[in-house]
Amino acid sequence: MTSTPTTGPGPDFTSQRGENAPGPERTDALAAATTGSFDEHHPPARELLDDCVHCGFCLPTCPTYALWGEEMDSPRGRIYLMEMAEKGEIPLEGAFTTHMDRCLGCMACVTACPSGVQYDRLLEATRPQIERNVPRGRADRLFREAIFTLFPYRRRLRAATLGGALYQKLRPKGMDKLLARLPERFERLVAMESLLPPVSVRDAFSRTPVVTPAAGARRGRVGMLVGCVQDVFFHQVNLATTRVLAAEGYEVIAPREQGCCGALGLHAGREEESITRAKELIAVFERAEVDEIAVNVAGCGSSMKEYGELLADDPQWSERGKRFSEKVRDISEVLADALAESRAPRHPVEAKVVYHDACHLGHAQKIRTQPRDVLRSIPGVTLAELPEAEICCGSAGIYNMLQPQAAGDLGRRKADNIRGTGADLLVTANPGCLLQIRKYLEGDLPMLHPVQLLDASIRGVRPPGM
Repeated sequence: MTSTPTTGPGPDFTSQRGENAPGPERTDALAAATTGSFDEHHPPARELLDDCVHCGFCLPTCPTYALWGEEMDSPRGRIYLMEMAEKGEIPLEGAFTTHMDRCLGCMACVTACPSGVQYDRLLEATRPQIERNVPRGRADRLFREAIFTLFPYRRRLRAATLGGALYQKLRPKGMDKLLARLPERFERLVAMESLLPPVSVRDAFSRTPVVTPAAGARRGRVGMLVGCVQDVFFHQVNLATTRVLAAEGYEVIAPREQGCCGALGLHAGREEESITRAKELIAVFERAEVDEIAVNVAGCGSSMKEYGELLADDPQWSERGKRFSEKVRDISEVLADALAESRAPRHPVEAKVVYHDACHLGHAQKIRTQPRDVLRSIPGVTLAELPEAEICCGSAGIYNMLQPQAAGDLGRRKADNIRGTGADLLVTANPGCLLQIRKYLEGDLPMLHPVQLLDASIRGVRPPGM
């Protein structure tokens, strides 16, 4: 499978850093010598860079290397670029930024690496460097700002659903052909339009209950992240989550004042913005006094478990961040622990189910067995394993909007593998994956969050879409 990268090749990698390269002026010779083209605020650590022995075990699992076979679009190639930038041999603008932007941040390489290279930490240190020091083109900058002006805000998303619902109702039949004829400079807008899920204004403006009492004797008090895109476009997943937790004996607390967790921004290198959101969310759940915090979005849970590291420089928040992160658990972890003393009877669901491992659940959080154990607790369910399970579907936060050609190739590849399983139903634990795969499956089979399937089994109703 091949794809044309959305940006062209950069300059010669051996070129020296120019005098006019962007970034803060260097006045400290020692700092410049040790950080090279990076600024002094948490550049990629030399000891982490040195862990990579460039063995190549990561190559088969890297989505962009699988697409293009380009060394600098592989994890070891990107680490090589980081090393060169750290030495000051190349600037951050140009080829360096191009190849870092093409990375999905899926962390499949972290799973595959026999040397334990922490590519996730290297990438998370590199992307803020780019955002601080590399001026982006006007169109790119405005598009990114539009995303972060809308998606982390539930009220704005709800307002946008009114226009979205009207658009879907009035959308002419020939719109796909019209969009396909638009010039390439509009490809990001076309990608965003194609990812729009079926809009339910009723769901978008509904609220997750602040308190859902436990059924029977209470076994715990669980806080719940409602999310941004999740609560507006996948509100039924949140309702299913509260019902399942309550049926298993948990009191569920979903504070109304909670906001975005900062995951989208953190994965895109918007560090300061993510720090602010992390502090706000920590304060909200501290007031809620919960035993643990259940998250039904893989990307959000991955970031929330890293708040301790994100806030490590702030003496007033570092310990609070660690305590918060210790409470964060994916919904599948909570439910898997409850299986030994399950209180909610399951009704049969006769279906062959294929489970897609969301990257930020399987690779970043190392959670693979728990979702499968929860699904196997449903009578009648047969689990099918997905070929190339380690390869990302192309969603990757906002990647499918910023790099639509690469995301499209990965989405079609994932959809073909799903069809090949002969499954009746696909389940996955991330809204971005659901939107991305839905686009390329084109209605071939129903798609649900795992908790929705469990909720249907507990209630004895037909799963949505089946």
